[in-house]
Amino acid sequence: MKFSDIPGLQKTKALLSNAINNKHIPHAQLFAGAPGCLALPMALAWSTYLHCTRRTDDACGTCPACVKSLKYIHPDTHFAFPAPSPKSGEEEKLRAENLKAWRNFLLEQPFDMPDDWTTFLGSEDKQLNISREDSRQIIRALALKPFESAYKVMIIWCPERMHPSAANALLKILEEPPAHTYFILVSYAADALLPTILSRTQHVHIPLLSADELKAFLLQKHPETNPDEVVRLADGNLNLALRLLEQDAENPHQMLATWLRSCYKKDFSRLVQMADDFHNQDRLSQHLFIRYALTIMRESLIAVSGAGTLHRIGSRELEFVNNFSGILPVPAFEKAVHLLNQADYYLERNGSAKMIFMSLSVQLADIMQNPGHA
Repeated sequence: MKFSDIPGLQKTKALLSNAINNKHIPHAQLFAGAPGCLALPMALAWSTYLHCTRRTDDACGTCPACVKSLKYIHPDTHFAFPAPSPKSGEEEKLRAENLKAWRNFLLEQPFDMPDDWTTFLGSEDKQLNISREDSRQIIRALALKPFESAYKVMIIWCPERMHPSAANALLKILEEPPAHTYFILVSYAADALLPTILSRTQHVHIPLLSADELKAFLLQKHPETNPDEVVRLADGNLNLALRLLEQDAENPHQMLATWLRSCYKKDFSRLVQMADDFHNQDRLSQHLFIRYALTIMRESLIAVSGAGTLHRIGSRELEFVNNFSGILPVPAFEKAVHLLNQADYYLERNGSAKMIFMSLSVQLADIMQNPGHA
């Protein structure tokens, strides 16, 4: 991936490319931001730019180093990423299969997130992590001199999913890597990293896209669509915007409205049925629903606060939000947002979707019936 393949974020690109050109490259960087930020594409583009032998403002894309980097097979760019734990005796085979799958994932879905990787692997029922053995592989790979480039790069995706023993094993090499060796840690939950990891890296904040940057990209990729509503709902999250475009825009809103009305009425027979339906969705759709619900809660808080100029939704959602916002006080909405974030976390940790949805429904029903106790 090249910098030009990433929409927007011109200041971030300039910061990173200038550091390389001026030879002021930190030995360990943490590319971090909110879920949906383009931290991984930025790390891939940074590595391509570093190895390029004819770089200008961007990698040339045609030199031998770029050709390999754009296929994610450059011998001096290494990857560590969450993966299922292998069975005894199958470690090498599974590691090779996972690396092949990882390269295909980057080629096919470069803007996707950890949940997409889980689905891509078909491992929705497994816990993915970076193991202690993975940390040993990192150390072995970096002990060798570069093969073709003047530099070696280790991109660690989702370091927050490193087993504590793996994280501790990397502390020394993070602090004192071999010459011309650079770490890029890519995280969407930097606050979950060990303080000892954070202290050894230079933090590079990767912001979400602006509304204009997101809209321009969507129009370029899907010129036949009107992305205004998607842009408002995605709130800078490119991955979410692409998922919303793939879906019937009516479905998430209709399901959410039905769900919240059922919670308000304490219609538990309907909620049990909806929990079954939710459980039968793929993990991506489950997360999208929770995030859409968070968007509606945010808009409801804006309505309660009387700050209507900050709304980012269309007329269909706005009518629902104005009605819904009259049900709960601000503390109750804040509690609902906390519960939704908690449910999203449990889904990410492979909890039972049916149990998570049902528990969330019961708690929201209680808040709606007793808003003063929130």
